[in-house]
Amino acid sequence: MRVLPVGARALLVELADGDAAQALHAELLRRRAAGLIRVREIVPAARTVLLDGLDDPRRVGAELANLEIPPLSAREEDVREIPVRYDGPDLADVAAHWGVPVAEVARIHSGTEFRVAFCGFAPGFGYLTGLPGRYEVPRRATPRTSVPAGSVALAGPYTGVYPRSSPGGWQLIGTTDAVLWDHARVPASLLAPGLRVRFVPLAGVPGAEAR
Repeated sequence: MRVLPVGARALLVELADGDAAQALHAELLRRRAAGLIRVREIVPAARTVLLDGLDDPRRVGAELANLEIPPLSAREEDVREIPVRYDGPDLADVAAHWGVPVAEVARIHSGTEFRVAFCGFAPGFGYLTGLPGRYEVPRRATPRTSVPAGSVALAGPYTGVYPRSSPGGWQLIGTTDAVLWDHARVPASLLAPGLRVRFVPLAGVPGAEAR
């Protein structure tokens, strides 16, 4: 762990990997809720966590340097289920990359429990981790100029759902009707860092037998 000052009231914590960043983020949220740390914003990323709005960054930095981070908890109430149709145009390419039949992609993906590592790219877009390293896939050599909203996609170690139509180079394996971002909803985003996520194949469509 490396703790770096950012301006007058913020710290950036660099960690070894995404799992460590997620565990630190969860522990910092717990400590803030318990009144053990006063911080305005706690923002996770791939391998970092930003703490902004600290009264005493030097003291907090010293505490973080000696902090023992407990493993992530797995509370059932934190699970968000997202219905999905495994009908994406890149299913065959993903299956070939994994060395499995096309139908196996749905079984593997829906049989995995994901966790939102961090959010970004667009409002409501979560970077979900959980697939074993052997299932990482490259981005498309030529990105699409328009990816439909609700597209379930893979890139590198992540799974994500496009909250709105936008250009994108991820591999598209399915679609969902879930609304990822809704200004009228509180909170507006369906996903948040730390949330556990399962994709549930819709009955009567390809991949439904996966679960």
